Amino acid sequence: MPTFAAVDIGSNSVRLKIARLTGRRLREIHEDREVTRLGEWAFRTGLLSPDAMALTVKVLRRFHREVQNTGAESVRVVGTSALRDARNSRAFLEWVRSATGWTVEIISGVEEARLIHLGLVSTLRVSSSPTLMLDLGGGSCELTISNQGHIRETVSLPLGAVRLTNEFFRHDPPRKTELRRLRGFAAREIGRIAERVVRARPRVVLATSGTAASLATLCHGLYKTKGPRATMVSRIQLRHVAKMLARLPLEERKKLSGVGPKRAEIIVAGVVVYDELLERCQLSGFRYSPLGLRDGLLAQMAAEYDRSTRSGKQLESERWDSIRAAVEHYRVDMPHALKVREAAMQLFAALKPLHQLPLEYREWLSAAAMLYEVGDYVNRSGRHRHTHYIISHSEILGYTPQQRSIIAAMARYLGKSRPAAGDEPMKTLAPADREHVRRASLLLRLARALNLGRSGAVEQAKVQLQSGEAKLALVAKGRAGVDLELWAVEKEKSYFREVFGRELSAAAV
Repeated sequence: MPTFAAVDIGSNSVRLKIARLTGRRLREIHEDREVTRLGEWAFRTGLLSPDAMALTVKVLRRFHREVQNTGAESVRVVGTSALRDARNSRAFLEWVRSATGWTVEIISGVEEARLIHLGLVSTLRVSSSPTLMLDLGGGSCELTISNQGHIRETVSLPLGAVRLTNEFFRHDPPRKTELRRLRGFAAREIGRIAERVVRARPRVVLATSGTAASLATLCHGLYKTKGPRATMVSRIQLRHVAKMLARLPLEERKKLSGVGPKRAEIIVAGVVVYDELLERCQLSGFRYSPLGLRDGLLAQMAAEYDRSTRSGKQLESERWDSIRAAVEHYRVDMPHALKVREAAMQLFAALKPLHQLPLEYREWLSAAAMLYEVGDYVNRSGRHRHTHYIISHSEILGYTPQQRSIIAAMARYLGKSRPAAGDEPMKTLAPADREHVRRASLLLRLARALNLGRSGAVEQAKVQLQSGEAKLALVAKGRAGVDLELWAVEKEKSYFREVFGRELSAAAV
């Protein structure tokens, strides 16, 4: 029973969740959280404060001990808005590495939204109707429109409660002018997605994170809601609570049920954002869920360990949706990409005794086959370099930066150049992955060669492995000739010998 740990270094708090995969379900075995306000200075000055960094590292040391005590096999540590914004993030990352041995991955707002979505749909029975997911953290607010488990729209807005409190409030309680300015800023940002939300007509609105938890608890106490409705907050209730909180001084807010001393400092900004969201997106209210980013991280780790899990199927769906979107955006020839992908998958299976690549490379090769022509969108000249840059830096969801680097490197070497240890695309990879990429890129070169004419002339490529030789028999479709494809395969013979130590031959049958 594998055990996974997820650490979320947020702008307001740091969270740890450890879960064990039992059967095909994740079962929580430990959870911890502490407010460190890492983003407080970052949003005001562009720098993480020494005190906030020191406190966060201290908490992470405690988390590290807890992870070791549970024997977690896999740990993923991510940073969000504050680390995206701060100019001295690298110094903090090195501090964390020296203190814990952990490598912190700074994820984008869109990837943050995707992971929250993965955590929710992998755990809850989400309605098949359109669903809006809201996560208002310390530095940003992620909104995701989902339908039948598929992400349709996602956006990250700079509307975090810590960020806005520092930016707009100088008095306690905040003055009316401060509140008006905050509402104006929130309205402008929400306006970027409001029309799309209204058009989607979400039947379910799920809100996560600490501010939503506090508002749900506060409304439950004020309005005596019971049962499932205890986690519901209506637009009317929220408008009333927003007015009440804006009038109360900090010491009075601290006494409110579900708010507490730390949340009290930032809840006014948080409730204003929720109020504007419900109003401008024409939403009747939201339901609070305790799930969040860390649950998405755990779901992804479980999915990569066992694809038969619910999260595994969801992750495959999200990755495929994202790849298809990239193919369409960069105007790649979809039928051709699918043919190259099909050939690459056939070669991966048939040549397994030679390449001996880890199973996960099958999926990464599939992605590279779909995306290897995205560089043409920029310019045919230097297209392979452009392809590498686009795959490495685009929001192709569901893949970690390291996985995207591997996919990008596979797709990079389809021209005259071949992978070399000193190349920039290879330097960023682990030593083992450099050799794996070398082999996988050759499979992709062969798959492209089998479809060089873009006419579907090769109906099937049969592979026969003999001592010292690999034979490709190209089955022509109808009366189509495969001369061009045979020529392209011939050009890979010397590289095939170099990589696999075997002779390669090809013939039409």
